[in-house]
Amino acid sequence: MLRILGAFATLVALGSAPTYAQSYPDRPIRILVPYAPGGISDIAARLVGAKLSEAWGQQVVVENRPGGNGFIAMAAAARSPADGYTLVASTGGEVAIDPALFKDMPYDVDRDFAPITTLSDAPLVLAAYAGSPFKTVADVLAAARLKPGVLNVCTPGYGAINHLVLEWFALSTGTRFQHIPYKGGAPAAQALMAGDVPLGILASSSVAPYVKSGSVRVLATTLAKRSKLNPEWPTMQEEGVKDLEASNWTALFAPRATPQPIIDKLNVEVVKILAMPDVKERFAAGGVETIPSSPAELDARIKRELASFREIIARANIRPE
Repeated sequence: MLRILGAFATLVALGSAPTYAQSYPDRPIRILVPYAPGGISDIAARLVGAKLSEAWGQQVVVENRPGGNGFIAMAAAARSPADGYTLVASTGGEVAIDPALFKDMPYDVDRDFAPITTLSDAPLVLAAYAGSPFKTVADVLAAARLKPGVLNVCTPGYGAINHLVLEWFALSTGTRFQHIPYKGGAPAAQALMAGDVPLGILASSSVAPYVKSGSVRVLATTLAKRSKLNPEWPTMQEEGVKDLEASNWTALFAPRATPQPIIDKLNVEVVKILAMPDVKERFAAGGVETIPSSPAELDARIKRELASFREIIARANIRPE
């Protein structure tokens, strides 16, 4: 009897899921952001949220919950009802770097989150102060090999993806650098522009104003292919660093038990939004590209990058501060 009732309940749930998805959303949606307003994930959430609101006639509210390495917003999203009304706009840091760096976390990516789609991608760049002698990646490597561990390279902070890319660069080329961490991308880019440090691993969006003014030059990006934002920039792989590929990307997630029809409906609508010319232009103005994906593609990216960062962290002996 219990088996019959259980089977009946399963059939009812499966049968009601498409109907539930058809009526979704029938009230406001909130998107949590692990950072303060103005960052890449915040901008992505607000652009996509505004378009979702237009398409569905329901308010989409962005809630910024910064702090704790992104733990505060991610944990709140993980604890939220799995009904599609709470989403989180995360960067790769919260889902592919933090799990590689920290042993104790208040959430588990596989257990707690359902991928929806990637949103944006900001290439990282190896950039040089215009008054420095560095005009190519080869120049940087020659100087680093001449005086190992002496050449200063700035990043937005210890344990950030920029820092991991710097260590990856060093390990791949058999070199050593002096890491100079700042408290964020803006102060690091300003230090590079002023010549306080000769080199930086920074987001393209952080250095864009200084590249335009001529005070900073980009030597290479960390993408596998040349960036659409500036096809003239070579890639690290083109410059001989064959295995280096990383970027500062954002993606949209829901709590893990959210019904699949709702995940699919969100994916279809957000992918449609990211293809809109005005949306692509607004992302590009901020120095990022739109990169829509399927949930499966996003899940595969997380697993691939998590494995890479675990290896880099272990080899470089990086520990949480």
